[in-house]
Amino acid sequence: MHQPKVLTRHDVAALIAAGDTIVINQGLVLRLNSWLDHHPGGRLVIQHMVGRDATDEISIYHSSKLIQSMNHYRIGRIEGNWVNFTPPIRGGLLAQSTKSSAIEIPTDTISVHAEQLSQFFSTTTPTLELSLEDDSPALHGPPMTIDNTQLVKQALEDDLDQYPSLDAVTQHAIVEKYRNLHQKIKDEGYYDCQYREYAKEMGRYLCIFMAFLIALKSGWFITSAALLGLFWHQIMFTAHDAGHQGITHNFVVDTLIGMFIADFCCGLSIGWWKSSHNEHDPDLQNAPLFATSPSYLASFHSSYYNFTFLWDKAAEFAIPYQRYTYYPVMGIARFNLYLLSWCHLLSCRSTTLGSSKWTRPTEICFMSIYWFLFGYCLVWRSIPTWPLRIVFVLVSHIITMPLHVQITLSHWAMSTSDLGESESFPQHQLRTTMDVQCPAWLDFIHGGLQFQAVHHLFPRVPRHNLRRLQQLVIRFCDETGIKYKRLGFVAGNKDVLGKLGEVAAQLELIIKCQKHMAETGESGLH
Repeated sequence: MHQPKVLTRHDVAALIAAGDTIVINQGLVLRLNSWLDHHPGGRLVIQHMVGRDATDEISIYHSSKLIQSMNHYRIGRIEGNWVNFTPPIRGGLLAQSTKSSAIEIPTDTISVHAEQLSQFFSTTTPTLELSLEDDSPALHGPPMTIDNTQLVKQALEDDLDQYPSLDAVTQHAIVEKYRNLHQKIKDEGYYDCQYREYAKEMGRYLCIFMAFLIALKSGWFITSAALLGLFWHQIMFTAHDAGHQGITHNFVVDTLIGMFIADFCCGLSIGWWKSSHNEHDPDLQNAPLFATSPSYLASFHSSYYNFTFLWDKAAEFAIPYQRYTYYPVMGIARFNLYLLSWCHLLSCRSTTLGSSKWTRPTEICFMSIYWFLFGYCLVWRSIPTWPLRIVFVLVSHIITMPLHVQITLSHWAMSTSDLGESESFPQHQLRTTMDVQCPAWLDFIHGGLQFQAVHHLFPRVPRHNLRRLQQLVIRFCDETGIKYKRLGFVAGNKDVLGKLGEVAAQLELIIKCQKHMAETGESGLH
């Protein structure tokens, strides 16, 4: 096989400027134009990798067989270490010059360590450029009413002080250690699924479901509702594994398992979960109910969700009380998942071509059956009165609350700052995610997903192996100097509530200062 030709940064930039979807993988330049609409995870996840070295992201999210098939899309190769471009979808705007080369059109950014922005083509290592494309309301939406610039900048400074330098040498060293660790994980069988653990879990699931049916038949409606909620809570752990192809590592088989559990048994779209989860929680917007960062105290556009979150009176009213509304909202969060699931399936985002085009109609069929069984056969036909029906629905859904709380614990108290394209994949995951510590005997309640940071580093490793894998991650963090945050469940709750209270207090201070300035012309900060 002949060696593919070498492409320079100018060559790659010119292709991107011409509209090509160019991604770097293992030193090869891939043009993924024809794959965008066939990608089971959707277009957006690929568009966020345009112009970047996506070797780590591709290797940890895909099987070796699929990675090999990507060679069909190669159009060249690069030499040396690649310095990432900012993808066009994140504001890395490109324009073609008359000489068929490309230049970058700079967008509004905050540069923390340099007065001048990095040039698109630099003969030296670029200085740090921190883009607020996803966070800054100055770029998108209506004129902002909240000036959060200084708070956002301070959050960026804090992250830069607490984590390893973003210079190329440091980040390349982290990447090398991470890839060595990944190889060790593969060699030592961490990807091998422990099917005996699933056998134990299936026994537990069946026992809970049978108890639900017995209680329902006996007329113990509230007890049966609690058992149904517990059943939903438990089986979604396996749906999560299937969504990551962590059970059989076969796309069709794991997708069908995920659909049966999530869509058929729970009424939730596994396709929606995958479409919003493939970037592994890159930004966590929950306006107007919650703001977990000063970045979200204004209108902003999210490229990950392709949606503009508007700052309005509802947000201004709700955010100051968010630490008090946190648990009530988590209690009814499942109802929002129903809405998001149907919105996804009825939108063009759920439409894929090629080998995965069957997933959308299958999900619609499964979710329709769920609502017939749950809504009509169970709630309407089996529960005798309206008060009991309402209580039954509320109790069964509120019981799933611990799962929603656990997931938010791992993310809401952590940083949401965007440190730009220079930050390596492992550092970004550890900086934005924490683990919830608990004894091994409680793993069945947390489902193994309390190891969210470990899971984010290696998402296809079966969750039953995550506790054992944590020890390797601890050593990796010690060697690289990356902070690995771990808190107990109670401490994690306190941390999240503290973060929500802190952001609420920042909002109140901003509003107070702005009102004072409007009345007096002075800042009021003395």
